[in-house]
Amino acid sequence: MRIVIADDAVLLREGLVRLLTESGHQVVAAVGDGDALVEAVVAHRPDVSIVDVRMPPSHTDEGLRAAVEARRLVPRTPILVLSQYVEVSYADDLLATTGGAGGGIGYLLKDRVAAIDEFLDALRRVAGGGTVLDPEVVGQLFARRRRDDPLRELTPREREVLALMAEGRSNTAIARALVVSDGAVEKHVRNIFTKLTLPPDTEQHRRVLAVLTYLRN
Repeated sequence: MRIVIADDAVLLREGLVRLLTESGHQVVAAVGDGDALVEAVVAHRPDVSIVDVRMPPSHTDEGLRAAVEARRLVPRTPILVLSQYVEVSYADDLLATTGGAGGGIGYLLKDRVAAIDEFLDALRRVAGGGTVLDPEVVGQLFARRRRDDPLRELTPREREVLALMAEGRSNTAIARALVVSDGAVEKHVRNIFTKLTLPPDTEQHRRVLAVLTYLRN
């Protein structure tokens, strides 16, 4: 894969360059601020970009805003965001850029980079157009449930399936995680789409809409 890295922490940035290069990938740009990220994405059209949420000058959400701008200028460009802490609103803002157009999106805690195989697998899934969310982000979303939760009609099992969908897992991977058949997962997914009144469209589009509904409540 051809990859752009944006992180102002030099040690982490160079560590990612070395890890990805040794894994057979090509780092076409490694930058330290949001403006440089946007320029690199427009210039190189990478297979995926790895972006830190907090970058100069204020170290708040510059990386996220640059990622959103990059996706505006290069629609569907895959982005994997790395963050030191769980910041659910940032994940929600980034996922909102998917709309119905697809394009890979990921949000992981930086600690996950240490689990190299899992990190590289997440990167491949995002590059392939999938959605990958850190399990800790998913866990915190449950704490934000409101009384008017549109997910209230879902059964406990359907909520489990939706949570695993939000982590970017395929139906087959969900079936393995829950130790059920692929057919059972497909039935749960259809029920989720129906109960959330998602419009009939491509399944990938409806999966994104289901995850967005999950994140926003």
